[in-house]
Amino acid sequence: MAVTIHEVAKGADVSVSTVSRAFTMPDMVNAATRRKVLQVAEELGYQPNRAARGLVTGKTGNIGVVVPDVANPFFSAMLKGCTARAREVRHVVFLADAAEDPRVEAEVVGAMAKQVDGVVLCSPRMDPDHLQRLVGTTPLVLINRDEAGLPAVLMDSADGARQALEHLSALGHRRIAHLAGPPASWAGEERLRGLRAAAPACDVETIELGPFPPTFQGGVQAADLALARGVTAILAFNDLMAVGVLNRLAARGVAVPTDISVVGFDDIEMSSMTTAPLTTVRMPMEAAAAPPSTCCSTGSTHPSSRAPTPPTGG
Repeated sequence: MAVTIHEVAKGADVSVSTVSRAFTMPDMVNAATRRKVLQVAEELGYQPNRAARGLVTGKTGNIGVVVPDVANPFFSAMLKGCTARAREVRHVVFLADAAEDPRVEAEVVGAMAKQVDGVVLCSPRMDPDHLQRLVGTTPLVLINRDEAGLPAVLMDSADGARQALEHLSALGHRRIAHLAGPPASWAGEERLRGLRAAAPACDVETIELGPFPPTFQGGVQAADLALARGVTAILAFNDLMAVGVLNRLAARGVAVPTDISVVGFDDIEMSSMTTAPLTTVRMPMEAAAAPPSTCCSTGSTHPSSRAPTPPTGG
């Protein structure tokens, strides 16, 4: 039989209303009392009725998270961070995969709006007008997208691209291919901006190719085009694409890094599993998805920036 709120109240030696407030309006309960209530609730295995709590607070206890591609490990790490943060504040995460389709993104946010207390949009592909039309339907927080007036958590992709270019320049490369990802990617635009700004100072010519799908197959497709342009190094939009590049280069008998260097972006776990070590720019994916008072809190969120780590690998 399920533990009741009356049993928790008796065990904590408080009133039933105090137990209710400890879960629904914690700011109205003395900190020591709340800790005692939560400890007793945990010991007894008490689970508050989420529907009943929602009637009192007007909150669902749910957070929506929308990602462009759930199969991409970059977004899996973000989801892990957001889920961990949600769990800390006793929220549940609803996940939606937008399949790299801006129209689907807008549809799932609309569908989630009345079922969640807010939605985290990870690297949204929607144009500004679509995003603005969603404002007011439910609280929104963006990750890796800077849109005026909307709270966001940003990673400094431009600086990451600069670091990658400087790394390749230091190795002696002077003709480098940049493989672009989705045209609607804010992070992709930022990386391109960083490359264009850094190239003259590094005495490097960048060959801009793409856009390509941000996938393994996208990298396979891009590798031949890069080789045809006579480059000595390739900077891919992300690690998935870079692994595809490595696969295609190996099939063509092109040695990495002897004949050509390859750099990815994100430092997903897969980047350490390649036969030829993949140099990559590490991005704080999990940390960016769960900064204090951000994606899963009910308070306001302020833009922040997290710097990438310099390229690592071979």
